[in-house]
Amino acid sequence: MRSIGIDIGGTKIAGGVVDEFGQVLAQDRVPTDAGDPGALEDAVATMIERLSAGERLPVGVAAAGFIDAAQSTVYYAPNIRWRNEPLRERLEQRLGVPVVVDNDANAAGWAEFRFGAGRLVSDMVVLTLGTGVGGAVVIGDRLLRGGFGVAGELGHLRVVPGGLPCGCGARGCLEQYGSGRALQRMAEAIADAGGIGTALAAARDAAGGVLPGPEVGRLVGEGDPGALAALDELGSWVGQACASLAVAFDPQLFVLGGGVAAAGERLLAPVRRGFLDHLPARGFHPEPVFATAELGNEAGVVGAADLARLHEDGALRPHLPA
Repeated sequence: MRSIGIDIGGTKIAGGVVDEFGQVLAQDRVPTDAGDPGALEDAVATMIERLSAGERLPVGVAAAGFIDAAQSTVYYAPNIRWRNEPLRERLEQRLGVPVVVDNDANAAGWAEFRFGAGRLVSDMVVLTLGTGVGGAVVIGDRLLRGGFGVAGELGHLRVVPGGLPCGCGARGCLEQYGSGRALQRMAEAIADAGGIGTALAAARDAAGGVLPGPEVGRLVGEGDPGALAALDELGSWVGQACASLAVAFDPQLFVLGGGVAAAGERLLAPVRRGFLDHLPARGFHPEPVFATAELGNEAGVVGAADLARLHEDGALRPHLPA
């Protein structure tokens, strides 16, 4: 059975027709008009109509925001002007097809669980290290949604009491220490210090005084000691957070995705060190495996489509309070 997945980001809407094996059969992409919810809804509906080509296919929509337990309403989206938006109802009324709505990190994590790095386990935690930090938790082959639908916001786990302010209103969240923006900030500090930061400082000067994230990634790939020191710092914080998450969820596997995870083993090594240095009762119980995500930018589309297909089949109906 085929289904449609839509991944709504702050700058683009990506969509695809996906089969039951997670293969993307057709794709579409348009810019996001994040400031106009009505125009955004129009763009999503038009994309679904193009992809469906007249067939009645179930639709999964992934969006960066807090989604209710019924996979229907967007409580809040940080980069789109949605506040208690009944997105599923609006799209179903317009299109006449079944729709489910989920958090974008949940969708990407589900794709990795079903078709990627997590396909051989039943319990896993996914951290997406991009502009911010997203998360997804799979327990006993099901996504953890929580009592109100917003479980898995792992980027807002506090790792530094009284630490850097976060966009969520709290301080010391993992997002401020494990994201792409955090890596840039750490690299800037190393560039300011001189020494191993020489190449970072040169890249910053060449860019007009602001160190671009892609330049940090390039220097990491080249093995520059300053860029690697920044990545080690970030990896240590992520590893510490994973040690706390391991106590809460006892996963068999941690999967790291997002742009920062493109560093591969250069990231995983300091994450593992940070994890083991802070793991309670180390040596007295099995330890999880760490891996990078396999599905890349298609994960959100694939995961959203698969959730829609399984929901339509009745295999993943949400657990709602009586």
